[in-house]
Amino acid sequence: MGLKLLLADDETDYVDTLAERLELRGYEVKVVHDGTSALTSVENDMPDVAVLDLFMPGLPGTKVLAELNRRHPGLPVVLITGQTGENACGDGPAQQAFACLTKPVDFSDFIRIVTDAAKSRVGAGKEESAHG
Repeated sequence: MGLKLLLADDETDYVDTLAERLELRGYEVKVVHDGTSALTSVENDMPDVAVLDLFMPGLPGTKVLAELNRRHPGLPVVLITGQTGENACGDGPAQQAFACLTKPVDFSDFIRIVTDAAKSRVGAGKEESAHG
């Protein structure tokens, strides 16, 4: 079985297409469309890597990232954003996440980054979920 990924993004067409492509390659993917659901999903079924859209309605990716870092410091988080520019993710979030990618992400780069993120967690000693 491939890596278990959480994809949290309010752009449903984008994230659903990304999930389908990942599932075809053997990844186990959970899709949610808001930050609150992302936090709940992590608590109920710990992923290997969480992928968060930076700007979601309600609880934005920056707040979800901070909460995940507090609750599960070993969980690698990859941020994605539709914002452009040199500092699209912002200094704080970019430093707290494993990586920050700009949409549309190159699929090969995305695969490489989530794989590297998962390896970084394994190398640091994968935390066990109390809810698993």
